[in-house]
Amino acid sequence: MNAKPSLGTRLRPAELVVVAAIIGVFVGAIVVMGTREWLTALEWAGIAFVVALVVTAMLLLAVVPKDERPDAEHGDDEHRDDERPSGH
Repeated sequence: MNAKPSLGTRLRPAELVVVAAIIGVFVGAIVVMGTREWLTALEWAGIAFVVALVVTAMLLLAVVPKDERPDAEHGDDEHRDDERPSGH
C-alpha cells in the first residue's frame, strides 16, 4: 500500500527552515544594533541560522510519534507501572 504523506508531514522541513531563519534574523538584528557592523551581524545571523536548524532537527529526531511507539500496538494494558502483581 502506497500511502501519501499528509500536508503537515510534507511541510515540516519548510517549518524548520523558517523557524531557523527567524532566529537568525533576530540574532542578526541584535548584533547590528549592538555593533553597527553589518558584516559581523551577517556572520552571527548565519551561525545562529545553522545552529537553530541543527538543534531543532535533532530535537525532532528524538521525538517518536505516538502511533509508532512499541507500546502503542498492545494498548499498554499489561505493562502498567501503577498495577501491582497480586500475592507479592
